[in-house]
Amino acid sequence: MGFSTRYRGNILVVSLSGELDHHTADELRTALEKELDKDIARHMLLDLSQLAFMDSSGVGVLLGRYRRIHAQGGKMAAYALHPNLERLYELAALSRVIPVFAREELAVNELKKDEVPGR
Repeated sequence: MGFSTRYRGNILVVSLSGELDHHTADELRTALEKELDKDIARHMLLDLSQLAFMDSSGVGVLLGRYRRIHAQGGKMAAYALHPNLERLYELAALSRVIPVFAREELAVNELKKDEVPGR
């Protein structure tokens, strides 16, 4: 698995590639926690276009970060869901908590929709 992070204002954008499974979940969890500890990100956006596989460990990492973001008043979204993940996303009902958008801009607009300026 590979991943990279960048910021769009107060949105932490995480690009994932390869396979997110029990072998790689801890590495991603640790890296995301370090980023969130910086207190820059209010929201998190996942680029799933290159993530070809995810198992329950990966789902757990994403849901754990969702809980943290949500507890701090933020939102989480994803965009460009890889076709291989569509069935898992549906079965795990992930779209209820981490909605998926076709493009990054659409997801960013949704994350910023209800923001109060200066927060």
